[in-house]
Amino acid sequence: MESRQTDDTVVNGVHDNDIEASDNAAPASAKPRDLFQKCYDFTIADEVKAKGLYPYFRPLEENEGPVVTIEGRKVIMAGSNNYLGLTADPRVKEAAQKAIAKYGTSCSGSRYLTGTVKLHVELEEKLAQYFGSEDCMIISTGYQAGQAIVPTLVQGRGEYVISDKDNHACIVVANLMARGATANVERYKHNDMADLERVLQKLPLDAPKLIATDGVFSVSGAIVNLPDIVKLGKKYNARIMVDDAHAVGVIGKGGRGTASEFNLEKEVDITMGTFSKSFASLGGFITGERAVINYIKHQAPALIFSASPTAASVAAALKALEIMQQEPERIERLIKNATRVRNGLKSLGFRLMDARTAIVSVIIGDQDKTLVFWRKLYDAGIFVNAFVRPGVMPGYEMLRTSYMSTHEEWQLDKIVTEFGKIGKELGVIE
Repeated sequence: MESRQTDDTVVNGVHDNDIEASDNAAPASAKPRDLFQKCYDFTIADEVKAKGLYPYFRPLEENEGPVVTIEGRKVIMAGSNNYLGLTADPRVKEAAQKAIAKYGTSCSGSRYLTGTVKLHVELEEKLAQYFGSEDCMIISTGYQAGQAIVPTLVQGRGEYVISDKDNHACIVVANLMARGATANVERYKHNDMADLERVLQKLPLDAPKLIATDGVFSVSGAIVNLPDIVKLGKKYNARIMVDDAHAVGVIGKGGRGTASEFNLEKEVDITMGTFSKSFASLGGFITGERAVINYIKHQAPALIFSASPTAASVAAALKALEIMQQEPERIERLIKNATRVRNGLKSLGFRLMDARTAIVSVIIGDQDKTLVFWRKLYDAGIFVNAFVRPGVMPGYEMLRTSYMSTHEEWQLDKIVTEFGKIGKELGVIE
């Protein structure tokens, strides 16, 4: 179901180390296999739907931020990444509408050719200034940002990317692309600095290396141990890339992300992120040294061969950035709201992932019980995210909740209250 891809995951039904063997032709007597058979055999989603427990692809009919309309009724949204509550802000919506009036609905080309408009350049300049970096480039999605960085910079047989095992799927796929270009991919245990050093020690000291990590991990909400990564990067000749998708607008000075949180802005070589969360839009960004950004702009297929972000999306992100800088109290409220729920659930005896960000993940520990719990919360007027296998390890099936600065106290208290009622009913807590 909800799948968090890892390097051990089968990609498109084939492990990457099986590709060479697949070149061998099947014996003439073998029964022909249908490429679509795997599709016909995939029945689990329909089985869960038949039980009324399917939590995915539910269309929103109206979005007011902390409250949405689904299936004709109002529901408290506790599963969105709309951390600063700006997707429904009238100022952001107006900015997008004005951009459509001026530029139309599409840029009709890639950034490289005809798809760059003045708004793209304006946003890049303002983001570079905001993050204190030399340069910035924006790209069509946050998912593509990783694919623009990793396989573009890590290409040769003697080059390495070293990746946290819990990194987001966009980095995982980027790693596979780098591996396909004959580069080397190494992984280390989640946020485990001793294991990271073990991996680095076995690599040639003079080899080019990139340590890739999430800043705030999307499932748990945990913050990376960036200070130790910086130390190890210096010790073992490795550049550092941080994916700040869930960090910008959440942690750091004025919401400037993980490097800012630890006063390491000058020590992180590349920061990537998305506009689909705190920036209330769609698209991705990459910041770093001017020479590095310039190289990626002219070499990355993810940028060159993809249509550019629409003017409406860029204008919305620009306005969100402006509001973020003018109203830093939104970030304070966000953390206060998440902390209120986190403390309330802890006091009831729930087992939570250790974090202090906008994400509060509640471990249920059983697949069926997680889906039933999700359904009961939904029936009570609360929408959260169900994470089950293979997206999480067995025993870590969970309900991932996330909060906005615009949630009201009564909404947060209702979430805690309903969790408590259902948790006792299902035997998750006493």
